[in-house]
Amino acid sequence: MKRQLLHTPEGVRDIYNDECEKKLILQDELLKVQKQYGYHPIQTPTFEFFDTFGREIGTTPSKDLYKFFDREGNTLVLRPDITPSIARCAAMYFGEEKMPIRLCYMGNTFLNNSSYQGRLKESTQLGAELLGDSTVDADAEIIAMVIDCLKKAGLKEFQLSVGHAEFFIILFILAEVWKKDDDEEEDEENEDAQEDESEEEQEEELHDLISNKNYFGVTEFAETLSLNDNLKALFGMLGNLYTGSDELQTAKKYASEYPRILAAIERLEELHQVLKIYGIDKYVSVELGIVSNYQYYTGIIFAGYTFGSGEPIVKGGRYDELLTYFGKESASIGFAIVIDQLMAALSRQKIEIPVQYQNELIIYDSKMRSEAIKK
Repeated sequence: MKRQLLHTPEGVRDIYNDECEKKLILQDELLKVQKQYGYHPIQTPTFEFFDTFGREIGTTPSKDLYKFFDREGNTLVLRPDITPSIARCAAMYFGEEKMPIRLCYMGNTFLNNSSYQGRLKESTQLGAELLGDSTVDADAEIIAMVIDCLKKAGLKEFQLSVGHAEFFIILFILAEVWKKDDDEEEDEENEDAQEDESEEEQEEELHDLISNKNYFGVTEFAETLSLNDNLKALFGMLGNLYTGSDELQTAKKYASEYPRILAAIERLEELHQVLKIYGIDKYVSVELGIVSNYQYYTGIIFAGYTFGSGEPIVKGGRYDELLTYFGKESASIGFAIVIDQLMAALSRQKIEIPVQYQNELIIYDSKMRSEAIKK
């Protein structure tokens, strides 16, 4: 029993010695970058009410949450994601604020998921949220800060894949509309509940195919639907890992009949132009097929990758409707760097985080105790 007490549960680990020193230094350096951009630190509780991360919010499935109860019987959860907590704080403390709000944070998140490939259930996130600004300049500012943070960490080779949440959402809705029209000719008596369940399952299937980069599966999925040529072409573009300006122009032609998809593509175009002004466009590639597990994203979404990490080291996006769940209308965008993934990537790329030791060890015997303590 005593030996068992020496071990940590599955999915968590101790961090000590040089690794802990380096992690603290890295976090401090990244926080300096955020402050240079004018962001103010905020701390939120490690656990909150269940509804802060409930299904309506679109954050994390209930089965992946660590849940427990307080003395009054309220269901509480360890936070799986810090963004909804920031949204709650903004609605509570900045409810009447009209100017943009810039907040940054650092804290641990907890996911009770199936551990595989060494994935941690407790990880440290460092991020920032820009609230109250719906412009493409806000999108660019957040992405610029992400890139400055990754460069400050010491990374030289990394890439941000940028897409738009609307592209996938509306494309799926249009596909379902076409399918319904086709099905109605065969059977007009389908139950609404069954249709809703079928749509949800199909959306999840398509989402998983894209997440796993299974673009052959996406093509097969599209072939099961009765789509016109333009929609088929747009589905085909989900498999393009890197979409250049020529491909975006082609996508705009295919999307000419679909205003919301067209607006998403044009937003990506405009963002690319602003990133050129920052001089960081070389770190960014457009990926129309990018999707997120967070359902609250409504606009620009992105994920950052580098060598030595099988998981994204940074994720982010625009969530213009999330704060409405807490009673505040506010366009918002943010990101979170997964410090543990970043540390692993730096180690595998042999990029050192410099640690300076300035202490001296004084060894003394009882006769020299007085002099040693004074020193």
